[in-house]
Amino acid sequence: MAFTRYAVYFVPPADAPWARWASNWLGRDIVSGASVAFPDTPDLPLPVSTITATPRKYGLHATIKPPMRLANGTTIDALSDALATLCRRRAPVLTDGLVLRAKGQFLALCPTGNLTALNQLAADSVTELDRFRAPASEAELTKRRKRCLSAAQEANLLQWGYPYVLDEFRCHITLTGRLPTEAVGPVTAALNSMLSPMLPQPFQMADLAIAGEDRAGQFHLIQRYPLTG
Repeated sequence: MAFTRYAVYFVPPADAPWARWASNWLGRDIVSGASVAFPDTPDLPLPVSTITATPRKYGLHATIKPPMRLANGTTIDALSDALATLCRRRAPVLTDGLVLRAKGQFLALCPTGNLTALNQLAADSVTELDRFRAPASEAELTKRRKRCLSAAQEANLLQWGYPYVLDEFRCHITLTGRLPTEAVGPVTAALNSMLSPMLPQPFQMADLAIAGEDRAGQFHLIQRYPLTG
């Protein structure tokens, strides 16, 4: 399969009940690349297919190094080798757990507790692998600037190709697109009722993965790399 962009993701373990449920909620399995049946979730103000349309193409994941086109002279094999080397030097990350939170108008699962090791892992991934990233195009820069970036976010965009890295990074696993204000509360309540009892306490990030974006804009898991340092 041909891919147009690559990203470093944390992809939750496929055998975890919460991850299976959340993948079904999105309607697509990033591991197999296949569509899956939505779970029966009562009391929603909108169809699940509408609520999850935006994150569905990315699959269930937390972004560690944002999607990028490969720089001239680099290859996916070289990027994969560099990520594998980084992961061999880093220990698995453990936090207190996951909790559902509203981030503006969308909902996401967020790690809780001491996030120092997680944030450092993400920062190292962004900086150490940046030599594989092609410079952002003017169209990409313009798209990102529509969010009224802060000075720090603008600096990140120019240096790293994405605003929300390093000190601006907030690890999250997106579960919805942007919701109407009146839908945030009901969708939060429905997700808390169905998903929250399954969420891991504590939460472990035991590996990172390379994911690729196909020509239809959907991401697929390519390979996992265990954190063994």
